[in-house]
Amino acid sequence: MENSRNRGKNTGDDSLFGSEKQLNKLKSAVQDMQYLLSRGFAEKASSELVGNHYRLKTRQIQAVRGASASENQIQNRKSKQLTISDLNNKTVYLDGFNILILLESLLSEAYIFEGVDGCFRDLSGVFGTYKRVNQTLVSIEWVATFFKKAKVEKLVWVFDKPVSNSGRIKQIILDFAKENHLNWEVELEFNPDKFLVENAEITVSSDAWILDHCRNWFNLAGYLIDEEKLPVNLVKMFNDEFI
Repeated sequence: MENSRNRGKNTGDDSLFGSEKQLNKLKSAVQDMQYLLSRGFAEKASSELVGNHYRLKTRQIQAVRGASASENQIQNRKSKQLTISDLNNKTVYLDGFNILILLESLLSEAYIFEGVDGCFRDLSGVFGTYKRVNQTLVSIEWVATFFKKAKVEKLVWVFDKPVSNSGRIKQIILDFAKENHLNWEVELEFNPDKFLVENAEITVSSDAWILDHCRNWFNLAGYLIDEEKLPVNLVKMFNDEFI
């Protein structure tokens, strides 16, 4: 699985996300999206309306959707968000592909988007196959750093079983845990989102549906960016006064 890939920017991302003009447009779009979602409009319809209004490109719309939430969603998510000290001696479940790909993207200097819920998201995704990249092992090391500092009792990584190579990434993580004496487990599930919501007391994820339905969650990317000073190519998708 070794190769020279990373999860860096797409060609054209600088023109979509790099200028002040585009950034102002994106922030306005997120503000409008929040207004619509808070009044019960569906996400797809809202994003199409906002996308057309601001003449956004597909990747911009994707970023806006990821960064947007209704006022109720924001309040609900904030009320369930834990701090690092809450994780001491606890079992924590980690949304495997969601977190791994976010960290790989961050370490590849791809654009990372901070949403109105304080979560960080990327524009990469798993489309049936997970491919290991140059930043995979470093990403796992950052999770280990967090695991030790938070004094977590046990960390359970949860991956999508149907995704090709999920078995390989499971083995890589288990080997890493064994070498470094970490109390980690890896589960392969057919529906990891549902599994996390139903089984985890504490979830590490930035997936919107999981954040809406989980019991408690921890913002790992936010912690690493703030506490470990991880350099990040950050696009903040809102103005503070609108939150």
